[in-house]
Amino acid sequence: MNRKKCPQCKNLISVTAPTCLYCGRPNKFVTNDYVKSKWNKEYKDNNINFFKILISWKTFIIIIIIILVVCLYK
Repeated sequence: MNRKKCPQCKNLISVTAPTCLYCGRPNKFVTNDYVKSKWNKEYKDNNINFFKILISWKTFIIIIIIILVVCLYK
């Protein structure tokens, strides 16, 4: 297990630890990746939101046209 010294309190901490266990100072390299993966808006926008697709205007117009065509042919 790789360890490094905390710059603030000089205790050994794990390289992958998000914070120092002794003083609570964040490990900026681990914390930066963690924050980007959890709270970054661009990361969340990459997920497909089916409600936005379902309510979009283009989908709404296509559904109306399909309903009109079905009603006319009955």
